Amino acid sequence: MLDIILNSTVPVFFVIALGYLAGWTRKIDNHRVAELNALVMDFALPASLFVAMVQTPRSLLLEQGLLMVILALSMLAIYGLHFVVQTRLFKFDSREAAVGSLTTGLPNFASAGLPLISSVFGAANTVSVGISIAVGSIVMSPLTLVILEASDGSAKEVPALRRIIGAIGKSILKPVVIVPIIGMVLTLCDVEVPHLLDASLILIGVGAGGVALFLTGLILSAQPFKLNRNVATGTILKNGVHPLLAAALVAGLVVSPIVGRQAIILCAVPSGFFGILFGLRYGVVSQDAGSTLIASTLLSAVSIPAAILLTAGTQ
Repeated sequence: MLDIILNSTVPVFFVIALGYLAGWTRKIDNHRVAELNALVMDFALPASLFVAMVQTPRSLLLEQGLLMVILALSMLAIYGLHFVVQTRLFKFDSREAAVGSLTTGLPNFASAGLPLISSVFGAANTVSVGISIAVGSIVMSPLTLVILEASDGSAKEVPALRRIIGAIGKSILKPVVIVPIIGMVLTLCDVEVPHLLDASLILIGVGAGGVALFLTGLILSAQPFKLNRNVATGTILKNGVHPLLAAALVAGLVVSPIVGRQAIILCAVPSGFFGILFGLRYGVVSQDAGSTLIASTLLSAVSIPAAILLTAGTQ
């Protein structure tokens, strides 16, 4: 078991540390990561997840329904809890609270999820990562976009339903979401993908996990760190409450052992950087979101091994 934990976590944090070092030493400009982010999110990761989807047996893919329910409910609960705490207790405005809540509620599935699940369950069982990214993008991203756009003067004139539909459309059309969904549909329809296409996508997708982790470290190196009550609250919700909530949902639902274990481990993954990227896009710079990202990533050195260890008997 120690070997599994070390093999699953040490490479993840090593590559994140390399990215952090590259940004800290200015070998790479950590304030201009748009190109590297595009490489990961628009090309390498979609290719990797598409291959994972089309290579997954149809029967196995159909078993992922409950995983989607567990992920959606647990992420929405963490998002809602942190949003209420920020707006009611800490008196944040709704836009900054939305950025912080997305940072807390949406784990770093894209970067840490793929190599982690691949290490624990094998490269053939990474379909859960594609499912998790799709759920996060379809459920969490539109919710945040609606809140951010609602404060825009021009957006207020647009009916709420239209804003919601537009936000969902923007999220679904992102390559990292739509490409795995296409792969999922092809599998469910028993459509066989040509081997040549498979081989071509594997070539670009093979480095997705490593580059995504490197990008995470690079982004972390650009974030100032300040520990306060909000940062502590968000970190505890993400690293402690989230996997426990997932475990409670797994216990309350009829879930296969492997799906239940994947759900808990995925919910133990640290905060993602989508909240920060969304904030920058809408002019909301949140130091707390950056600090939460750092604190959650550091604490995941404990929470991830704990999730792997405590669920070991369920596989």
